[in-house]
Amino acid sequence: MSNLQDSAQRYGAVSRLLHWAMAALLVWQYLTVIVPEGHFLESIVGGTHKATGLLLMVLVVIRLLWALYNSSRRPAPVSVLARFGHLALYGLLFVIPFVALLRQYGSGREFVAFGMTIMPGFSDGKIEWMIAPASLLHGNLGWLLLFMVIGHAAMAFIHRRQGGEDVLARMIGR
Repeated sequence: MSNLQDSAQRYGAVSRLLHWAMAALLVWQYLTVIVPEGHFLESIVGGTHKATGLLLMVLVVIRLLWALYNSSRRPAPVSVLARFGHLALYGLLFVIPFVALLRQYGSGREFVAFGMTIMPGFSDGKIEWMIAPASLLHGNLGWLLLFMVIGHAAMAFIHRRQGGEDVLARMIGR
């Protein structure tokens, strides 16, 4: 059981699985946005953006709950900036799909993901106060998240190369 939970030296198997699963889903998610129409990858990733976003939102909630459960055992952040950076990543990983769900609901269109109806549609007209801010924020925050994820990965490699605390080792299980 102890290798499943976090320790002061490294993240446990559950935290690592959630981290890398979310990283893979984020790569997939960005592919759904950047793959040009007609590209062979479109037949693979096309039409999966909403369902993947929902899955990411569920995983971030699970990850936050797991982090709270492990809060007394987790490796300490290397700095205040790292702590705030991680909080910002968690926040964006929740807010971005949340505003997309808000926009989806406001549009009145049904949302089906993984064969389940997440939101039934309605025909009473659109709810503009839900659609407009979500449309403004969703994409812009998504690009901010990508920038922050790249920075997050870069800092993990920088810490590893500078000979200080090897924060990457905490998450790869060595």
